[in-house]
Amino acid sequence: MHRILIIDDEKNVLSSFKKILDQEGYNIQTSGNAQEGLDLTQSHPFDLLIMDIRMPGMSGLEAFSKFKEIDPKLPIIIMTAHGTTEAAIEAMQLGAFDYVIKPFEVPAMKQLIEKALEAGRLMKTVVEYEPKEDFGGDRIIGSSSRMQEIYKIIGQTAATDVTVLLRGESGTGKELFARAVYYHSKRKDKPFFVINSAAIPETLLESELFGYEKGAFTDARERRVGKLEQCHDGTLFLDEVGDMPLSIQTKLLRVIEDKSFERLGSNKTLKVDIRLITATNKNLESLIKEGKFREDLFYRLNVVSIPIPPLRERKEDIPRLVEYFLTKYGREFNKKGVSLSESALAVLQRYDWPGNVRELENTIKKALIFSKSAAILPEGIFIPEHIREGKKQSSVYLQELLPDLVKNGLRRENGNLYKEIIEEVERALLIETLKQVNGNQSEAAKILGISRPTLKDKIDKFGLRKVVLLQES
Repeated sequence: MHRILIIDDEKNVLSSFKKILDQEGYNIQTSGNAQEGLDLTQSHPFDLLIMDIRMPGMSGLEAFSKFKEIDPKLPIIIMTAHGTTEAAIEAMQLGAFDYVIKPFEVPAMKQLIEKALEAGRLMKTVVEYEPKEDFGGDRIIGSSSRMQEIYKIIGQTAATDVTVLLRGESGTGKELFARAVYYHSKRKDKPFFVINSAAIPETLLESELFGYEKGAFTDARERRVGKLEQCHDGTLFLDEVGDMPLSIQTKLLRVIEDKSFERLGSNKTLKVDIRLITATNKNLESLIKEGKFREDLFYRLNVVSIPIPPLRERKEDIPRLVEYFLTKYGREFNKKGVSLSESALAVLQRYDWPGNVRELENTIKKALIFSKSAAILPEGIFIPEHIREGKKQSSVYLQELLPDLVKNGLRRENGNLYKEIIEEVERALLIETLKQVNGNQSEAAKILGISRPTLKDKIDKFGLRKVVLLQES
């Protein structure tokens, strides 16, 4: 249960917060002044602090640095009234997670609290790739040669400030690797913020990164500090950087080269010192050729490139991953001791996992939820039926057939190998499709995506009337 401390000198604010957040399942502690809040924090760690900026005695701004001394990674949300936002902005520059203006909307506040708690979790949860058995943080699982190479790169580069580019398909765990770099760096006690370039619209992404001045655009009612400023001395992880608009790429390049930028609507240049880690599932080289990604930015980001292999290329790691997820979610779902049968593990190792580790994790979670015994059997694995039952897809049959077709073609040495193989595959495809629809040519043409006359020509070309019983109507 997340522990949240609320500090405000107004009793009605404290009681409202407690009433609202108790219903969300949070453990809420309240305090009427900053000193009392500091005493509570020293004796009991909290996951989030929500504090008013103006209070009798020690102000929220004075207390801010003291809270950070106690817990540098404690997310702090500042509350302020209209006319006192300058102090809140100063707190943001010192590393506050965000600020809200009273009175605030409850749904928006709940959402902000969830984001702050997640940011705190990412900063505080240690990531290791060779953890001990009793290790309580997040783990990167894998002992394959590909993974060993990644561990070496992280070990060699984490302590430096070079930019790191993580490249891999969706679901391979790029954020986890980014946090591993952060946790083994000299900035590990400073902020770590995550921005997903693909999840935020262009206009919002720009203001989220660089901040803005009052009046910079229609809804800019107050000055807002961006994540770059908040992240000073820390680490910024830009996920899905391949989806970043060109206009923002230009500004990001300047941040990397000059460590400077301007807020939207301002001419004042600000300096910032951050460690940048980026990730993408896109082919950036192809995007450069298409004019969608800046080549100069690519070279700046690609100082150290870490290729994260898809799960299908490191299937030897599946047993250890399964064991880890069974233990992790066995505790969560109160199903400790549930194991995977050897036949079920064989099913998992036959599958190519297009969703990678994330898909495997969700598959194990679902199998645990619906398991009714101490061992998960193949029928309890929710993946495509042909994989679970050990049947082969047509693509697998073609891959197995291809070497023989090529060998036969090489023996003939007639220079028509490509044409012969394509015609062989096409003939087999037509026969199988016509058999499946009981010779109905109209239905077969529809499935194949060709016209009825084209299908008729191919039937005659390959002499299929002697092979398949056709319906002529």
